[in-house]
Amino acid sequence: MEMKLYNTMTKQKEEFVPVEPGKVKMYVCGPTVYNFIHIGNARPMIVFDTVRRYMEHKGYEVNYVSNFTDVDDKIIAKAIEEGVSAREISERYIKECKKDMADMNVKPATTHPLATEEIDGMIEMISELIRKGYAYNVNGTVYFRTKKFKEYGKLSHKNLDDLRSGNRSLLVSGEDQKEDPLDFVLWKPKKEGEPFWVSPWSEGRPGWHIECSVMAKKYLGEEIDIHAGGEDLIFPHHENEIAQSECCNEKPFARYWLHNGFLNIDNKKMSKSLGNFFTVREIADKYDLQVLRFFMLSAHYRSPLNFSAELMEASKNGLERIINGVDHLKHLIGAAQEKEMTEDEKKHIEEMNGLAAKFDEAMDDDFNTADAVSAIFEIIKLANTTASSDSAKSYLQALKDKIAELSDILGLIVEKEEEMLDEEIEQMIEARQAARKARDFQKADEIRNALLEKGIILEDTREGVKWKRA
Repeated sequence: MEMKLYNTMTKQKEEFVPVEPGKVKMYVCGPTVYNFIHIGNARPMIVFDTVRRYMEHKGYEVNYVSNFTDVDDKIIAKAIEEGVSAREISERYIKECKKDMADMNVKPATTHPLATEEIDGMIEMISELIRKGYAYNVNGTVYFRTKKFKEYGKLSHKNLDDLRSGNRSLLVSGEDQKEDPLDFVLWKPKKEGEPFWVSPWSEGRPGWHIECSVMAKKYLGEEIDIHAGGEDLIFPHHENEIAQSECCNEKPFARYWLHNGFLNIDNKKMSKSLGNFFTVREIADKYDLQVLRFFMLSAHYRSPLNFSAELMEASKNGLERIINGVDHLKHLIGAAQEKEMTEDEKKHIEEMNGLAAKFDEAMDDDFNTADAVSAIFEIIKLANTTASSDSAKSYLQALKDKIAELSDILGLIVEKEEEMLDEEIEQMIEARQAARKARDFQKADEIRNALLEKGIILEDTREGVKWKRA
């Protein structure tokens, strides 16, 4: 079955055809790192990580780029407030963000570029846009000329004349130097105490939109397959990215635009003033972040999603149902006999494969994770009603492996890692010492590696062998 993606640009589902057969070039706008990420940031991270995992499951080689915006007004404000450099703030929160991502089982991107490390590319692209007449410099601020790009507004489908008249009355002081109210900033001069870079126009820093255009081009090329992010980015951010990239590179920027819906809290928009603002870290105090991931996947990514304590509890129970199902099968496998599958078991395997095909059908239809999860539940039900201590080992194994495989595509960890007990570790260290004494270094290395796989790190010291958990 072909894979269909809903493209924001065309407002319809389209068959997925990559620029290069077998490869997917995908750019996802990352967070601005001035604080811990909130659960609104978590939704695109989880959703598009799942898209990537499914693409890989289908055999595509995915080059997945997601940036960190590490220079921004909010970062600078936080740095001034704490009396430290902007760099210190961004580095601190990139580290924290990566920890949250790992806890949500979001795979690291192929590349996580930082805006501050790509300034030269931004100056280059802005210079090219000025040269082509798409941008102009006014006293050190460089603006993009939206009227010159005839297709401006094609992603957001907005009426530009309405926007222009609306913006006219909203012109901020200092912005009246623009030729057109919709022109946006590509480069701005520094203010006192701000970080800056030297450019042909002024000592300053880039506008936000140019950053993503440059990083997408550098790490993925001039034409990419998928550009994704939250629907709040459609206008102006993604609209402006299209304008810059297509005017500079003279070819279509992205084939498919994917946007996830908003996240509400108890049916209200999340905001600090309403006191319903939650960071991922705060959620982690109450729940395993796998529960948050399961919750995010329980609705279609384009639908608005409502976060509440009741829905999180329901997600916790849903995830536990899968984990307990896998645990039960593991227990049965431990005691099962090696024997031929019965005719009934073979029929059940066919049924299981039919449900796995249902999973793929749901995901092929614009990544319908809610229906994909339902297919996993149906396999759990099949296992609970047909698996017993009399079942063939191969039958039980096939059920367990299939549930784990489909869950893994969704980034759900359903097999509990059994932690090694301290005494087991000590016994293995003793065995390693004995092997070294006997000059059987191969065996000693094997034991060290086996411990390393379990997350146990050995340190040979003068006082003897010390160990710690990774």
